[in-house]
Amino acid sequence: MSVAEKIRILLVKKGNISEAELARRLGTSPQNFNVKMRRDNFSERDLENIAKALDCSVSVIFTMNDTGETI
Repeated sequence: MSVAEKIRILLVKKGNISEAELARRLGTSPQNFNVKMRRDNFSERDLENIAKALDCSVSVIFTMNDTGETI
């Protein structure tokens, strides 16, 4: 599942918040945010700001395929 899909699910679960409303909460234009969603192009900082705007937490975990170790 892409990050954009996860954000859309989160918006529904947080009370059917629109992408435009989230963009406003992030201090960006709906058009700018829509481009990020279409490209599924988010930095770690973007994800932290989205989580803060939606009163959530976010974590990025890497799992090594050969050992199963998470970083």
